[in-house]
Amino acid sequence: MNLRAGLLAGTAALLLSACSTRAPRAPLPPLTRTPEANQQQREAALAMQTGWSLQGRVALSNGRDGGSGRIDWQQDGAHYDVSLSAPITRQSWRITGDDAHARLEGIAGGPLEGDDPVALLLEATSWDIPVTALASWVRGEPADEAQHGRAEMDFGPDGRLAALRQAGWAVQYTAWQSQGAIELPQRLEASRDDAKVRLVVDAWGTAPGP
Repeated sequence: MNLRAGLLAGTAALLLSACSTRAPRAPLPPLTRTPEANQQQREAALAMQTGWSLQGRVALSNGRDGGSGRIDWQQDGAHYDVSLSAPITRQSWRITGDDAHARLEGIAGGPLEGDDPVALLLEATSWDIPVTALASWVRGEPADEAQHGRAEMDFGPDGRLAALRQAGWAVQYTAWQSQGAIELPQRLEASRDDAKVRLVVDAWGTAPGP
């Protein structure tokens, strides 16, 4: 059974059904700064937190196929460790690496290695997932401009980041949550052409796991 069929097939309803059964979070307080000042303060605080983790649910689509599963993301500086699993099929994959190297495990034929995690995932699964840029977007900030180009940001009526466009991707933020002294996204969707990555964060951590 290949990764695309085995990991994600039959689980497309998992994300939506799980979302509908969770209790809503308390509304966030109004911002006391301008949207731009609030975003600048958030990005300064995020720069101080080089280690973080999240657990949640992800839904993927490439225009022909789609599915969903659980996601566990651990980040320590440039190093990432991302695992995706589908409870129904018990299939999973894991991609680890940094700015210079990536390794994809859990696929037929054994691990793949290279210098580009996006290319590895596209080759092995047909999923277009912007791993390196998503490490920034998932926390509600632009990715490195030198690698991904200039970003454009739009703010919603409440002053919080509502949309980000960078490297041909459009990222929509539909819910935020408080994580101590900083606010972080709870729900977002990144899309480019037919590729879509939808993420719901169930838990944030301020340090990577072991």
